[in-house]
Amino acid sequence: MKINQFLLVALTSVVFAAIPLLAQENNTLTEAEKAAGWQLLWDGKTTDGWRSAKSENFPSHGWFIKNGILTVHENGGQEAAGGGDIITRKRYSDFELTADFRTTKGCNSGIKIFVQPDISPIDKVTGKPTGLGSAIGLEFQILDDLTHPDAKLGRNGDRKEGSLYDLIPAPADKRLLPVGEWNHARIVSQGKHVEFWLNGALTVQFERGSPEFRQAVALSKFKNIPDFGEWPDGHILLQEHGSEVSFRNVKIRELPAN
Repeated sequence: MKINQFLLVALTSVVFAAIPLLAQENNTLTEAEKAAGWQLLWDGKTTDGWRSAKSENFPSHGWFIKNGILTVHENGGQEAAGGGDIITRKRYSDFELTADFRTTKGCNSGIKIFVQPDISPIDKVTGKPTGLGSAIGLEFQILDDLTHPDAKLGRNGDRKEGSLYDLIPAPADKRLLPVGEWNHARIVSQGKHVEFWLNGALTVQFERGSPEFRQAVALSKFKNIPDFGEWPDGHILLQEHGSEVSFRNVKIRELPAN
């Protein structure tokens, strides 16, 4: 009898150990998150709160929602040439933003903050606004570092995943999960201080407007854009850059100014 009881207890322990803890449902907030001021920036079902970077409407094509995942279609690798970027209707200044993202082979995308949709990229030859391409802002780079050619461009790897695009590189030993798996981005902006985190590890931090920041801008493709990155507020953007990329659990909480 004692042996049977021992076996029963042992078997029960094995069964319960094999049952994983229930994970939080995607695109939801826990009571603790609500109490801390978090809000869903995307509800997992609708396009509420978002619009095209180039109009007041959400893109009529290019983006689709399925099973709580927001995905932008591949369109041949052209920047903002399909459905285009999407931005929040609201502008933000001091905040903490988190999002899960999943890349595909050869992927190029990004999460931008302080986005100014009325500013166009500058033409390299004429030095004038082009009216084309992705909306201007500070970009948390999303990239397939292994196969996308942008990984070899820029300076010191500042176009690789987790970098402040074309300005400050993420460390080479960053915590990066393979293509097809969900990575986690966290962006903190308070006052002039900004931090980028990838899968729980800090990749970049900087002070907007500092001498170091201004020097990085002067060496970047954004050098001819007045006051680049120093605007008091701006939209948050999910980029369409011709590659398939998916997002979920996009959350934000506003912070007091520092």
